[in-house]
Amino acid sequence: MTGPWIADTGDGHYRNPILFADWSDPDAVRVGDDFYLTASSFNRVPGLPLLHSPDLVSWRLIGHALDRLVPEDAYRAPRHGCGVWAPALRHHDGRFWIVYPDPDHGIYVTTSDDPAGKWTEPHLIVPGQGLIDPCPLWDDDGNAYLVHGWAKSRCGFNNRLTAHRMTADLARPLDGGTVIVDGDAIEGCRTLEGPKWYRRDGWYWIFAPAGGVTNGWQYAMRSRHVLGPYEPRVVLAQGDTAVNGPHQGAWVQTPAGESWFLHFQDLSAYGRVVHLQPMTWDADGWPVIGDHGTPLARHRKPVPDPAPPRVHDEIPEWTRPANPAPTTPGAEAHRLLCEPGDDLRAFPAVLGRRLPGPRFRAETEVRLDAPAGARAGMTVLGHTYSWIGLEQQPDGPRLVRRTAEAGGEAERDVTEPLPVGGPVRLAVTVTDGAVARFAADTGTGWKEHGPPFTATPGLWIGATLGLFATGSDGHADFEPLLITALEES
Repeated sequence: MTGPWIADTGDGHYRNPILFADWSDPDAVRVGDDFYLTASSFNRVPGLPLLHSPDLVSWRLIGHALDRLVPEDAYRAPRHGCGVWAPALRHHDGRFWIVYPDPDHGIYVTTSDDPAGKWTEPHLIVPGQGLIDPCPLWDDDGNAYLVHGWAKSRCGFNNRLTAHRMTADLARPLDGGTVIVDGDAIEGCRTLEGPKWYRRDGWYWIFAPAGGVTNGWQYAMRSRHVLGPYEPRVVLAQGDTAVNGPHQGAWVQTPAGESWFLHFQDLSAYGRVVHLQPMTWDADGWPVIGDHGTPLARHRKPVPDPAPPRVHDEIPEWTRPANPAPTTPGAEAHRLLCEPGDDLRAFPAVLGRRLPGPRFRAETEVRLDAPAGARAGMTVLGHTYSWIGLEQQPDGPRLVRRTAEAGGEAERDVTEPLPVGGPVRLAVTVTDGAVARFAADTGTGWKEHGPPFTATPGLWIGATLGLFATGSDGHADFEPLLITALEES
C-alpha cells in the first residue's frame, strides 16, 4: 500500500510501524506464499478490511468482508464505538473464515474462497451482549472450538476468556461455554481480552493482550489440553522503548518456517498502527518476541525477495460511519449528494479514510451546486473536528473554516467567511502530533485559513480525514483526493 509512510527501507530491512494507519486489532494468516490481514472496523462501512502482502511488510487493501453492518437498522446512523470489534482471520478446509464480534449483538462468522472476492452474509453464531474478540480453533481430532473475551461496558464483567465447543462449520455452539482463563487469578492481570488460539508441537497456545489499549502488554499462554488449564507468561511489553502498549495481534509463520508477530500501538488521533516483530523460541519452548520481549524499531525483512504481489483492482479506502442510504453514490464517486445534518460527528454520510501517515498533505477541489444553507468541504474528524469548505448563501458561496469542540459544542467560525466565485481548492496538512493546518486557493494562490487544529481520536478509532456535503438538496463535486508525503522531522 503506497502512501506517505513506507516501511520497506530498501536495504533488506523494514521499519516499524509497518502500517502507519488505524488498522486496529490486526489478525493475519499465511496461505502459500501470500499473507492476509484483517482488522477491527467498528462503525466504519464497509467493514472488515482485507489486506494482502507478499512479505509481511508491504500491504495493499484488496477488499472488505462486510458491505454493510448488521443488523441493518441498527446502523443507519453513526454508533460510535459499536460495530465490528477485534476479528479473527483463519484459513481452514480450503476457505477463509472471519469470526468477529459485535458487542451489542453477539459473535458472527463469514467465509469466502477468495479474500478479495465475495464473502457470505454474516451469520450470528453466539448471540448476546458483551461477547468480544472471538477466535476459532479446529483441532487435529476434528473437533472445533471458539474462545472469546468479555466487554465490561456491555455485560458488567471482563478479564476472563470463555470457550465453546462448536460444530465444524462454526454454525452454532455445542455447549454453554466454559471459562478457561480467569484473569483475576493471574497476578497483575487486568482487562484480559483479544485471544488468538493456536496449536504447536503438542501444545495449545492462546496469545492474549491485557492492560488496556494504551498501555497494555501481551501474554502467551500454553496448555497440553485444549480447555486448559493454561500457564501464562508476559512475552511483549513496552520496556524502555517508546512503543506504548505493544499487544493484541497475530502469530504467523513464513514459508521458511520463521515465526513473526504483528501487534498494534495506540497513537491517539492516528489510531492503532501496526508493528511487526521477529519471534523465536527459548529452550523451554516459550516465544521470545522482538528484542527479548520489547519492540524493535527496525529489523531484516521476513521475506527478503518476495514473489511479485498479486494484481488486484484498486480498492478505495473510503468508508462511511453508518450504512449509507440506497441512493448514496459508491465510495469511489466524486459527487456527494447533500443530506441533512449539522454536527459532522452525527452525520452518517461523511466520506472518510484513516489518517494515512504521520506527516502528509491532502488536497482536492470542491464545487457546490446547492441551495442556500448547504455546506461542503474537507474535515479532520474525531471527538472534536474542524473543516474548511464552502457554504452556500443567498448571494453566493462563501469560503468558511469552522471548528467544533468536544462535548457537543456547535461549530464556530475561526475565520471570517470569504465570498468566492466558482470552485475552490482545499488542502489539509498534518504534521507530527496530528496537528492539522487548513488552506485554500480561491484563484490567487494558497493561503492558510485559521489556527492549527490538533486532531483527536473518535471512540476506539483514530481521527478521520473526510469529505462531506450537507443540506436539503443539491450536491458537491470533488476532485480525486491527492495525498503526498511531507519530509519527516
